[in-house]
Amino acid sequence: MGIVAIGAIFVDIKGYSLSTYIPGGRNVGAIDTIHGGVTRNLTEDIANLELKPTLLSIVDDTPLGEDVLKKLKRHKVDTRYIQKIKGGMGTWLAVFDHAGDVVASVSSRPDLMPILDVLEQHGDEIFSQADSIAIEIDIEKEIVKKVFQLAQKHNKAVYSLVSNMSIAVQRRDFIKSTSCFVCNQQEAGIYFSEDYSDFTPEQMREVLADRVKTSRIPKMVVTMGEKGSVYATSEGESGMIPAIKTDVIDTTGCGDAFFAGVCVGLTYGKTLKEACVIGTRLASSVINTHENVNPRFLPEEFGIQAKD
Repeated sequence: MGIVAIGAIFVDIKGYSLSTYIPGGRNVGAIDTIHGGVTRNLTEDIANLELKPTLLSIVDDTPLGEDVLKKLKRHKVDTRYIQKIKGGMGTWLAVFDHAGDVVASVSSRPDLMPILDVLEQHGDEIFSQADSIAIEIDIEKEIVKKVFQLAQKHNKAVYSLVSNMSIAVQRRDFIKSTSCFVCNQQEAGIYFSEDYSDFTPEQMREVLADRVKTSRIPKMVVTMGEKGSVYATSEGESGMIPAIKTDVIDTTGCGDAFFAGVCVGLTYGKTLKEACVIGTRLASSVINTHENVNPRFLPEEFGIQAKD
């Protein structure tokens, strides 16, 4: 069954300014509509490593929802636990400047509670066969609680990331139970109620090494954009991973790809440092395309062997 990912599927509507972006003005550009969502993205990233993940989510009962399912199946994602429901997908509307950075966005999240029904009915069979669990920690609390109950019952590692840190800060007990928590520099500042906006990687590493101990978070990784990433464990290990230089068109999706790499590495026996290197490589593969179409890799390229 591979890594089991749990979370929302979105439709992303992206507008790209072809020249210097003018806030409040008319900007000539290009508009794309693509399948998105943090969990859907990371599932596809894992699938691009030929590791056949499983996705627990919901899609619209429309041709668009069917298109999402067809694409996931083409990537060899196990979709048997995805439900078709009216209004099952969220929408993210974003505007990018000429440098590829988001300058404005609006999102509408779907109600994910139908996932809880699947966990109640099939949770034991899913978790008993899973290699690990990847979840958006800020989705409905009832779902998160059930996931950690099943993970503890079946002795499975849970890796978490976040879409809305203002919600995640209310889930500290769950985050303490994760095998690894991944967020970006701004989100880390919100979580620890500090300002890290001007920190260098070395400064961020030193702070993170201290905070994971006092907060009792087993492993945590903070991404810092073009500065790379830093990691730390409650056992005292910490380090920095430089970013891979690449032409930037669209920075969305690279954080999801990084998280996918960390999940894959830790699930299949790599150290946290090695997992962050895998995440860095996957992130660089999605950062320079409008369509967020990442190339496929073989697990052997990263020294990974999937479990039987």
